[in-house]
Amino acid sequence: MLVLNTHPDYRQPLEAADAGLLGVAQAEEVERFLTYRENHRPTPLVALPGLASELEIGALHLKDESQRLGLGSFKALGGSYAVIRLALAAAAARLGRPVDISELSSPDVRAVTSTLFVACATDGNHGRSVALGAQMVGARAVIFLHAGVSSQREQSIAALGAEIVRVDGNYDFSVAEASRVSAENGWTVVSDTSWPGYEEIPGLVMQGYTALLQEARRALDQPPTHVFIQSGVGGIAAAMAGYLSLVHGAHRPFLVVVDPERAACLFESARAGRLVKVAPTAPTVMAMLECFEPSLVAWRILSRAADAFMTVGEDDAVRTMNRLARPQGEDPAIVAGESGGAGLAGVMRVAADPRLRALVGLTAQSRVLVVNTEGATDPGLYEKLVGLAPQAVLQQRSKDKVSS
Repeated sequence: MLVLNTHPDYRQPLEAADAGLLGVAQAEEVERFLTYRENHRPTPLVALPGLASELEIGALHLKDESQRLGLGSFKALGGSYAVIRLALAAAAARLGRPVDISELSSPDVRAVTSTLFVACATDGNHGRSVALGAQMVGARAVIFLHAGVSSQREQSIAALGAEIVRVDGNYDFSVAEASRVSAENGWTVVSDTSWPGYEEIPGLVMQGYTALLQEARRALDQPPTHVFIQSGVGGIAAAMAGYLSLVHGAHRPFLVVVDPERAACLFESARAGRLVKVAPTAPTVMAMLECFEPSLVAWRILSRAADAFMTVGEDDAVRTMNRLARPQGEDPAIVAGESGGAGLAGVMRVAADPRLRALVGLTAQSRVLVVNTEGATDPGLYEKLVGLAPQAVLQQRSKDKVSS
């Protein structure tokens, strides 16, 4: 299913506050912050000429976030960045002077940041990022996990020193519980979704994502004509849409937001022409995208800067994981988690349907950009769905590099 954006605000300029979050200057500041992280390096932008030929498009590039900051997900850029920014702001307020990230380890700054408590709800990846940010600044993190989060993902968050709180129900229940308990205890909620009166911190999370767009823009010889990007509450899609609209203006790429069929809150909001909450159905294998209500800030941006919204099914997601793990021709093997390849699944669905191709303007000359938003963050589930261990896929990729 695919719908074009018909919202009254479509192609209107971003609101000033949103434009101030997602421009090139802000992205450069995020990149400056990243230079202070020991395991930072730009993630690969991978050309997939074999798959591009198969899909009858001009070029296909994949930004591979499966290697980001040791967490295996683009989310490593968002939650941890927001925590660091909040910690520096708290230190500046206490010390009565500006505090830069270069001072993060100084005793007077650490004396302030070590007293902070941060909390969030998560499907897995955002919680790891917030926990990592708290670990970096010496703060305490309390992470709320709903019933659908696997024990393996729980263990990876706890390994970063976070306290885990389990919540019955789905992601939205865990968001509400995190807000309630944090309000009672005076903790700071670092959420990747926003609601009326709570926009600044989710905005910082989205700002963190702009670093991957800066990297991709520098690595591409030509800007893409199309971007297909998966999203849960809308953060990564809004960051991309906002950034691209600010950089390219009226000539920006055609951007398609991809939802799971079983958690299509952005698609249904686009179809209704307003922000809507969808009812939970059966769980989706794309667990990192299993969200039922868009972020307020993200929807405000997407209603202006996204061009189309679509859904993909469970089989689409698993098929894409397997296609990336077992490439053909010159394409390298790539480890994409259940949610990681959803944007590419959208490209494959559209490319196979002449009506959809025409609707989004996909041609033999199109240059498409997608993001592998996560690697095998649950290795056991990955092996079950792909029939290969993640390490076996990576070993094959290394062999392909040597032989080429």
